[in-house]
Amino acid sequence: MIKTKITPPDVRLKPISEAKEKESKENLKLVPLGGLEEIGRNMSFLEYKDEIVIIDMGIQFPEEETPGIDFIIPNTAYLETKQKNIKGLILTHGHFDHIGAIPYLIGKIGNPIIYATGMTKALVLKHQNDFPHATKLNIINVENGSIVKIGNHFTAEFFGVDHTIPDTAGVIVKTPVGNVVHFADFRIEYDALGEPQDLGNYQRIGKMGVHTLMIDSTNADEPGRSLSEKIVEKNLEDLFNKTQGRIIITLFSTMLTRIYEVLKIADRIGRKVVITGRSMTENIELAQNLGYIKPAKDLIIPIEEVNKYKDNRVMIFTTGSQGQTNSGLMKILTGENRYVRIKPGDMVIFSSSAVPGNERSIQNIKDGLCRQGADVYTSELIDIHASGHAPAEDLKTVIKLIQPQFLLPVHGHYFKRAANAKIGADLGMSKDRLMLMDNGQVAVLGNNSFKITKETVPANYIMVDGLGVGDVSEIVLRDRKLMSADGMFVIIAVVDRQTGKVKGEPDIISRGFIYMKESRELLGQTRKKIKETIAKTATPGASINWVYIRNNLRDKIGQFLYSKTKRRPMILPVIVEV
Repeated sequence: MIKTKITPPDVRLKPISEAKEKESKENLKLVPLGGLEEIGRNMSFLEYKDEIVIIDMGIQFPEEETPGIDFIIPNTAYLETKQKNIKGLILTHGHFDHIGAIPYLIGKIGNPIIYATGMTKALVLKHQNDFPHATKLNIINVENGSIVKIGNHFTAEFFGVDHTIPDTAGVIVKTPVGNVVHFADFRIEYDALGEPQDLGNYQRIGKMGVHTLMIDSTNADEPGRSLSEKIVEKNLEDLFNKTQGRIIITLFSTMLTRIYEVLKIADRIGRKVVITGRSMTENIELAQNLGYIKPAKDLIIPIEEVNKYKDNRVMIFTTGSQGQTNSGLMKILTGENRYVRIKPGDMVIFSSSAVPGNERSIQNIKDGLCRQGADVYTSELIDIHASGHAPAEDLKTVIKLIQPQFLLPVHGHYFKRAANAKIGADLGMSKDRLMLMDNGQVAVLGNNSFKITKETVPANYIMVDGLGVGDVSEIVLRDRKLMSADGMFVIIAVVDRQTGKVKGEPDIISRGFIYMKESRELLGQTRKKIKETIAKTATPGASINWVYIRNNLRDKIGQFLYSKTKRRPMILPVIVEV
């Protein structure tokens, strides 16, 4: 991308009446299927007459409220009924919260053409290879500046934005009612002197006239401007020069722009580089093959050779910045890595921020590193990580330059999106031009209008659990949460169908509720209660309703255990008839 230095003008936003689009008799539908009430699961679509264009298809990582789930993906039920209308899937960049759901969903919606830049295409294909029976993809490679006709009613123009992964692209979707601009995940990059870069492209887009601007809200509540990667790189190099021990740096494996810069620093200070962690290894190899990373000859060495070099000549790149249990850093910490183990004097650098929900895991791994003698540095101590998402002042600059008729904050929880809308309000946009939608809501866009209707489409969570996709219901999640909270209590009773009495003593299995060896009195009382309950409901000689007996036993024992422990374990009664 050509870098230009332009100070953003202090302009007033254009009133709706000044829009110059031609009048259209039809309306455009805009529907977010994910990304507006969570971190991840980014997906939305535009529909005009009998044509649909989709933007992104990402996953969401599990939450505390979704125990045992691998991923959460968007609900495509509406799109599945309109496969023939889907003209294309536009991908903004290669992070999994924007591309990760493709192997699960693309076949369900008719395998439409995918439009992606080079790095994004490579990451999508690599991910697809992990699914041997997945649909063969039809991907058209685009570049920043490409203009592509999609169907009869849509044209997509791609433009480069700065993010933490190469080839991130915003898109101008030209529709019969006006231009809808999606900025992907983005930030404004600054040079070493603090001058903003590439603002000329935003001015150009603003002059085209923008009906609706869909803009990243991840850091909308954060004041100030983006931290320059140049500052991050300088601080990292200063840190590197302070130690004579090994350097272990952990960061997201898709932060390929920073990875390349750190590789160049390693070469400059005379350290060999070892890479560990599957995704880190694969992504760097992929970027090398595509020419995005060009390390110096013999800079990267096999991990088997790491101990051939003195500590002050070694730098190790690894995954695990979020405390993941199977990451490269965790294996180094626990001794599972055969070649690298933590030792006093190691410098461990977290060049990343914590994804919400991962704070405890990250703290645990930092504690473990310190216990083994490592010196740990994080972005809380020094500026060694720059977010890939624009904070408030940068968002204000871009909104000024684009001057949209309507502002639609995306990519974040409601609080974040509301903060983004407030930025628009501070710039003089009226309330009826600031659109806060929820997943599944249908907006109707006309010439100079944007209305959120009462119509909705399915947008609930679709769970991926092992090989199952969508087969984990709310009831299953409720049971998992119940078991994680108060445990499980299994009752096995053998009942004589002639007499209706329990034969012998009922067996009891407790998991996560009580320690049975220390609760013999309670277990004795419970067995007595089981016998009494069954005896009262199983009438000798009559036809016995075993379903009623099981349900009654579950209720009565549940009440009894709560009265004794004030806890409600999941009760699973098993009645064996003899």
